[in-house]
Amino acid sequence: QVQLVESGGGLVQAGGSLRLSCAVSKRTFSTYNMGWFRQAPGKEREFVAAISWSGGRTDYADSVKGRFTISIDNAANTVYLQMHNLKPEDTAVYYCAADPLRGLGPANARGYDYWGQGTQVTVSS
Repeated sequence: QVQLVESGGGLVQAGGSLRLSCAVSKRTFSTYNMGWFRQAPGKEREFVAAISWSGGRTDYADSVKGRFTISIDNAANTVYLQMHNLKPEDTAVYYCAADPLRGLGPANARGYDYWGQGTQVTVSS
């Protein structure tokens, strides 16, 4: 069983920065790949970024490459999403998710078994 709790969302002006955190609580030493997804009103949930538990591999959606950075602190069981140069189109609820190595690929939401409750990010123009 894995529990994920996101924090760090808020309201920011375009061009600003935010850092999201995802606290990972797990009862086993199983390894997970971790991902961030987002969902804007009226739109489907979309992939943002993913990282292997070792931190050795990262993947990003084209729309956030060069602006967002995903990282992991294994000692603290926390995953971060640093977001720079935010745009109004980044406005969404951001979700942290854990993939127990299903092998479906980092951008496939079906590969993630555990999800957080989400944190709202609003970027004003």
